[in-house]
Amino acid sequence: RFVRLLALRYAQSRTFRRADGLIFLTRYAQAALTQCIGAVRGSTAVIPHGIAPCFVREPRAQRDIAEYSFENPFHVLYTSIINFYKNQPCVIDAVARLRQSGLPVCLALVGPAYAPAMSRLNTALARIPNAEAFIRYHGAVPYSQLAQWYHRADMFVFASNCENMPNILLEAMASGLPIASSDRGPMPEVLGDAGVYFDPEDPAEIAAAMRSLIESPSLRKQKAQAAYDRAKAFSWRRCADETFRFLSTVAVAARQKSRAD
Repeated sequence: RFVRLLALRYAQSRTFRRADGLIFLTRYAQAALTQCIGAVRGSTAVIPHGIAPCFVREPRAQRDIAEYSFENPFHVLYTSIINFYKNQPCVIDAVARLRQSGLPVCLALVGPAYAPAMSRLNTALARIPNAEAFIRYHGAVPYSQLAQWYHRADMFVFASNCENMPNILLEAMASGLPIASSDRGPMPEVLGDAGVYFDPEDPAEIAAAMRSLIESPSLRKQKAQAAYDRAKAFSWRRCADETFRFLSTVAVAARQKSRAD
């Protein structure tokens, strides 16, 4: 895997440097890649992905945590592949801390798994007393059913160390959920001031960010509405229009350069 990534880095870096045009999904990706590969000769643009309409749902009324119980808990969702950089062990640690402090919360983990990371997660789960009562790993689910998971949740947590374009975060935003998010990579660029941030490798910080939302219906309402409104800017129509516009501009410039040469 390491050798493959090195080969890809070499080949793709060479291609990027020689390209007439480069499209980046986020400003963060643009900065990270240009720092890695150096100067590029072509035009560049930042054009984010869009969000599928099936995820779009206006924020729900937020209930006080006192209306929940250990029999009817507050549902937190984390959808993502189980992998080392996604920090699921830190998230389950944070949720366990909230439960131990008396908050009636539960966590659903949804997504496929990288086997070595799944092994580490299982080890972490084994250290948490009665974890099976409030932490469930549901595995991968069909894309057609994914929106239902967001729409049934009360809150979303996203603890990735790094992303190019966090489509999962967009899905949660469009679903009208209050979000506790990693402060790394492009997450603040995508989510803006519509989330509560934490260090994804610090369970205490994750727990504190989640607690601030769980204990405040007004903060949940404010952040959920802000995230939902912000998600409206990420449309596939915009992505398509800006992509074709950029391709046309690059093609014209390349043709003119070829004639001049």
